[in-house]
Amino acid sequence: MSGQQRQPSKSQQSRRAARELAVQGLYQWHMTGKAVTTLEAEFRGQVADEDLEDHENWHKVMEIADLALFHELLHGAVSQQEVIDEHLAPVLDRRLDELDAIELAILRLGTYELGFRMDVPYRAAINEGVELAKSFGATEGHRYVNGILDKLAVQLRAAEVEARRR
Repeated sequence: MSGQQRQPSKSQQSRRAARELAVQGLYQWHMTGKAVTTLEAEFRGQVADEDLEDHENWHKVMEIADLALFHELLHGAVSQQEVIDEHLAPVLDRRLDELDAIELAILRLGTYELGFRMDVPYRAAINEGVELAKSFGATEGHRYVNGILDKLAVQLRAAEVEARRR
């Protein structure tokens, strides 16, 4: 192998952008308490800021994002937040309110995908959570996210995880 990573397809980029937006939306929902529909409208209404890097410019991210997926992830994770938190609490090494807010948003999104989006392979849900944590979380936050989502995958996707191990 040449050591080069395969470039993500346009479809993969679109889904990743939707997840980035969903994490930011979940973070803002957690921090501000605003209604999720208000937050989504704010994201959709942003104007381009040419002074920002592309990955920080939410208008540009919106241009490539799968907006239907963004909507589903944001609204789904918020509507299932109590169930998600019930899954998360036992596998954490601290209370939910002691987690960094961005890592909590990433974990809620990953848990939502593991628990409610059976069309997403468990390894993809974990990998996406890790990549989001690398982009937005604390320096070693991706390791923590990986460990938590791994534990949840065993619980929420036991058959899929077992089949993969064979």
